[in-house]
Amino acid sequence: MSQPDPPADPGRYHRTEWGLRVPEDAFHRKLHHIAPAALSESTAQSAGMRRMEAISGTTVGSRQLWMGQAHVGAATSSANHHHGHSETAIFVVSGHPEFVFLDIEEDEPREVRIVTNPGDYIYVPPFVPHREENPDPEQEAVAVIARTTQEAIVVNLPDLRWTGPVLTNSEDVRRGEAES
Repeated sequence: MSQPDPPADPGRYHRTEWGLRVPEDAFHRKLHHIAPAALSESTAQSAGMRRMEAISGTTVGSRQLWMGQAHVGAATSSANHHHGHSETAIFVVSGHPEFVFLDIEEDEPREVRIVTNPGDYIYVPPFVPHREENPDPEQEAVAVIARTTQEAIVVNLPDLRWTGPVLTNSEDVRRGEAES
């Protein structure tokens, strides 16, 4: 069965010796496999947890996606933080991590704790301050994280309150450091 030709755009596609029409840019040509040993800890971090990058602009050239693992040690809490303009999806692999945020939709703000189990998913909207906790005294909690930016944005905060515009990317951080 032959493939339908993509929309005509000379210079963006070429035909292989087998007659396949493929994109010119390398980004659209192949799948990428990242084995556990290839995960990188060279990514944004928060105290109390260890993030490991798998899919990113650095590792595979992704443009609008970051994916990796988060490990929260036994009896540990992460720092309060948010992920800037990035949406975050979390899949709990092991352990029973708890996700804590400040519910501001009531008359008085109150801290809310979501207790999870392996197989659960959590969605973290952009700019929502939160923290991860692992109350288990012996077992590390592990989660897979996906974000809508290829950069792992982590803005550490003193508490769970959102206090206005904050630094959300490396450009803003450099600008903030220059103004200090």
